[in-house]
Amino acid sequence: MEEKFKEQAIIIRQEEIADDIYSMWLHTENIATHAKPGQFINVYCNDGSRILPRPISICEIDRADHALRIVYRKQGKGTAEFSTLHTGDILNVTGPLGNGFPKKAKKAFLIGGGIGIPPMLQLAKELDCEKQIVLGFRDELFLMEEFEAQGKVYVATENGSYGTKGNVLNAIEANGLSADIIYACGPAPMLRALKQYAAEHKMECWISMEERMACGIGACLACVCQSKNRDEHSNVNNKRVCVEGPVFRAEEVEF
Repeated sequence: MEEKFKEQAIIIRQEEIADDIYSMWLHTENIATHAKPGQFINVYCNDGSRILPRPISICEIDRADHALRIVYRKQGKGTAEFSTLHTGDILNVTGPLGNGFPKKAKKAFLIGGGIGIPPMLQLAKELDCEKQIVLGFRDELFLMEEFEAQGKVYVATENGSYGTKGNVLNAIEANGLSADIIYACGPAPMLRALKQYAAEHKMECWISMEERMACGIGACLACVCQSKNRDEHSNVNNKRVCVEGPVFRAEEVEF
């Protein structure tokens, strides 16, 4: 098992980059050095009444400066607390947690949907292959400049205000795109559709699943997902998203 670190991370800077979407850079002593695309960190509230950490995917990694970036949606009391913090404030964090994406030299789709978009950025930076980046938004765009620096970006919006109207598969079809491998993170309906699409087109497909997590170390079994294979830890057909995931080969898991 890879080494994990519990640290007091210092906020380098934070900004709201879209409505209720926040970008935060953190300085860590060890986590950024060891982190991989697709992994996440557990972020603890400073308010002692909120005991459980908030798992947040890693968006970018600056290993040279021991810094990492998280991009999160403010949607509960914990993330609301994080959104009020400023440069120099301290957060207790644990990581890097979970497994990451395998990096293969194949023509790739990098697909993100909603708050599943940020985890795809570091992967886009590290993949050494032909990349087609497909991003699905409800309406307001974010992180576009960063992704456009890594390759050609195709956008789908639910209301058609930008790019293709509809979802990421609509954008792929509308632009006549093709690839040999899919990397994706986003809501379950999107991942389910991509799993089917990959099977129909005989493509390798890796997905990052977003589940509510508690301990982040595989002990509590709060984040299990259905699997085709029997899990050695629980002796049932499931996988712990925080340990065996969050990245899975699509055919390994059931929706």
